[in-house]
Amino acid sequence: MKALIVIKIGGAAGDTLTPGFFSQIHAWQAEGKKIIIVHGGGHYISEMMDCLNIPVCYKNGLRVTTDEVLKITQMVLIGQVQPMITVRFQQENLSAVGLNTSSNKIILGEYLDKQTLGHVGKVIDIQTDLLLDLLEKDYIPIVAPLGITDSGEWLNINADDSACQIASELKAETLFLLTDVAGIKYGNEYIEELRISDIESLIEEQVITGGMIPKIKGTEKAIKEGVGTVHITNDILSKGTVIIGKKVAI
Repeated sequence: MKALIVIKIGGAAGDTLTPGFFSQIHAWQAEGKKIIIVHGGGHYISEMMDCLNIPVCYKNGLRVTTDEVLKITQMVLIGQVQPMITVRFQQENLSAVGLNTSSNKIILGEYLDKQTLGHVGKVIDIQTDLLLDLLEKDYIPIVAPLGITDSGEWLNINADDSACQIASELKAETLFLLTDVAGIKYGNEYIEELRISDIESLIEEQVITGGMIPKIKGTEKAIKEGVGTVHITNDILSKGTVIIGKKVAI
């Protein structure tokens, strides 16, 4: 969908999104572009776990999701974070609808490593009918990164991965992955434009490290599957690091 922009935002974004962010959303809509938001919520999940004296455990950068942690994740994402973000959009005169995988099984998934990670999953398919219907009516879907298996078991799925998969399935024009950094740094400067053919060498040089590696790998897959460009940035008003399939003018 050439006129689609997918934006992944952090769970705390409902408190921190700026007037400039919403002005840009309005400007894109005035140009006829459609918008999908995918939100995280890790900070609030950890906060709730602390309140309940439940240890927070990560393995390979992923939250170990026991039965108990899954219930907390569902409660926080669907009951706290998503309503907060959705209402924030509505306050800015934007028609927004909160969605999760119980909404027509939008995100179908499978276990990543049940023995080690519990109810952590990866996306295997995106059911696009409901998303397309809402976009056609100029709604902005606000999607929680939860998946469901064929047998009806809920999964905790990385928000970046969910956003990349939704953008891939709908062949989005642009995907924004909003982070707490302004892009990918090389030395003392941020890389303005990165070709996917350069990704492996930058990982080997340890320019791309830690949690940025799976993020970049997800963007590489998204571009190979039809997404136009991906921006890794802390502000949609800034291009940040633009990841492209081949050398083109930006």
